[in-house]
Amino acid sequence: MILPLQFQIKNNPNLYRYLRENSYWYKALNRNPNNLKYMEEEMRERYQLRPSDKINKLMDQLNLIRTFMDMIE
Repeated sequence: MILPLQFQIKNNPNLYRYLRENSYWYKALNRNPNNLKYMEEEMRERYQLRPSDKINKLMDQLNLIRTFMDMIE
């Protein structure tokens, strides 16, 4: 794997952890460093870091708060 790619992965803790958990990406990145963007997309989906996931989490939290407020009344 090329050195700049290694630095980029090391500087992102989520990417580094995902690479350690899914070792098949080592081979893919060694063969084609441009696969990093596909790995990042897969990592965001797996760890639910996409904007839509964050909105869904917020909505779930609001629903939970609303439920508690209804129970208090």
